Amino acid sequence: MDILELVMKMKIRIRDMREDHDMTQKQVAEFLLCDQSLYSKYERGEREIPLNMMVKLAQLYHTSVDYLAGLTDDSRPYR
Repeated sequence: MDILELVMKMKIRIRDMREDHDMTQKQVAEFLLCDQSLYSKYERGEREIPLNMMVKLAQLYHTSVDYLAGLTDDSRPYR
């Protein structure tokens, strides 16, 4: 899988996870301590998500960074 495919998969996954948890972009942004407009850019793939924010998202959604990044289709968090 090339990098463009991974970026596409990641932006779909972070949006889908947010929607699956019935959260707004504003709520997720508040959890991440960033502006809603910045979080929106992450979902659209216009900005790269820093690793620390990916870790926080994985914790929020009880999954792994690898799943959010599109490196695995197993959504279970690591033990």
